[in-house]
Amino acid sequence: MRATTSPMGSVNWIGLWTLYRREVWRFLKVWNQTVVAPVVTTLLFLAIFMLAMGGEHRVVEGMPFHDFIAPGLIMMAVVQNAFANSSSSLMLSKIQGTIIDILMPPLSAGELTLAIVMGGVTRGVFVGVAVSLAVHVFVPLQVHDWGLVLFYMIASSMMLSLLGLVGGIWAQTFDQMSAITNYVVTPLAFLSGTFYSVKDLPGIWHSISQADPFFYMIDGFRYALTGYTDGHIGLGIVVMLGMNLVLWAVAHTVIAKGYGLKN
Repeated sequence: MRATTSPMGSVNWIGLWTLYRREVWRFLKVWNQTVVAPVVTTLLFLAIFMLAMGGEHRVVEGMPFHDFIAPGLIMMAVVQNAFANSSSSLMLSKIQGTIIDILMPPLSAGELTLAIVMGGVTRGVFVGVAVSLAVHVFVPLQVHDWGLVLFYMIASSMMLSLLGLVGGIWAQTFDQMSAITNYVVTPLAFLSGTFYSVKDLPGIWHSISQADPFFYMIDGFRYALTGYTDGHIGLGIVVMLGMNLVLWAVAHTVIAKGYGLKN
């Protein structure tokens, strides 16, 4: 599709920065929908589950229920918005016919991938910080490991931003994009142990949960905040890095070949 080097040098820093700023400006222009709305939604989820599941009287694995679910709710908001940013960017560009504005500049497949994905990561982190501050008002958060908080927020945002990029390239209609959200992202998110401990799952269901990459991001982020884990942190880090490498390779390949972009 394009040469491995550009006339701007080995890396087109100006083009890379410009496309990244475009991706960030897209969601900042409508901050009420992209940042504030996830905060309100997360707080509603927190209130509903607290009331429905017994409030402060319920304990999960020796931990107050609100402390248990808060990290999962924060991470769900992070990854859903990271996914939405990259997927909507590609879908709108294709449907509006402005995809040529992205493909024509002297940007390599790697530079295009990096700029779009980092836009999604930025939105995910923005939402994560905003949601965490709001949740902290009602559920005081105690950080167990700041390094892991940063790692999981960035790695999880990157994973879903890459998935959104691949989905946005593959999908030709909003119905197809919605199918990825409804049949892949949402089920994996809700079956990841956000609202329950996977240790309570019987036999095969516990094994299935271990194959869900969302489990490792939720469990790892919960450990980073509370020090409690249902899995193995080392394995979770490996899974997150592995998923990002695989999805990066897929995204880079399809962009380099022009699949779903030139039609």
